[in-house]
Amino acid sequence: IAQVFARKSFDVVVRDIKDELIQASRARLVKGLDKLVAKGKMDEAKKADILAHITFTTDLQEAADADLVIEAIAEVISEKDAFYSSIKDLLPARTILCTNSSTLLPSAMMDFTGRPEKFLALHFANEIWSHPTAEVMRHAGTGDEAFEATIAFAASIRMIPLRVNKEQPGYLLNSMLVPFLSSAEALWANDVATPEDIDRAWTLGTGAPAGPFRILDIVGLTTAYNIGIMDPRTKDPSTVQARVAAKLKEKIDRGELGLNAGKGFYEYPKQ
Repeated sequence: IAQVFARKSFDVVVRDIKDELIQASRARLVKGLDKLVAKGKMDEAKKADILAHITFTTDLQEAADADLVIEAIAEVISEKDAFYSSIKDLLPARTILCTNSSTLLPSAMMDFTGRPEKFLALHFANEIWSHPTAEVMRHAGTGDEAFEATIAFAASIRMIPLRVNKEQPGYLLNSMLVPFLSSAEALWANDVATPEDIDRAWTLGTGAPAGPFRILDIVGLTTAYNIGIMDPRTKDPSTVQARVAAKLKEKIDRGELGLNAGKGFYEYPKQ
């Protein structure tokens, strides 16, 4: 997200809670830019310009004058609350706050922000450089000015804004994607087939470039697990939802977190 903003010459502050996380984020960004340079898709001058527009920090004060704040932390409501509570009094009145949450509704978090009329969701697909959608979802109390300003901003960074005019769990994309992935996970948890054969059934049968388990690796297994355990049915170990959660937890505990970890349902050799 920061890279896409910086490419359009917006100044961006990337903030995380620990220095090692921030340094890892910067290293991933630089590595990605280096790949673009090596492939001839970017020159060194543009790489330097992008990095000059991004500040990496653990200090919230660095973002105290932001026009727009985008929260993209774990799908845990208490963590969202802690973040918004820590930043709301630092920001000027003009600042618009957006959540990039995949599953939680803005109305569930609006009271944390101190400015519900300037709070809404701005949700990006994975790999937004190649899937340039921005789902802009308001809640009932979002002001028209903030809604339209966020849509305009998304267009300014060469995203395609998708208006979500009322709250919908999963927005547009995930309202379709999550049931699809859940169906695949159920086949796996019930030992109907392996992830590889489930993926082959989808890709060969539809011509799609990736099957559900390849998509889960891109999404990240921790995100998939956190979404899954919000379902009350996971509390009953006899349910398929509980079996899916348990199998995902086993993979997470082994460090098989998905694409970014080098292994999830598939292995991803370092390049």
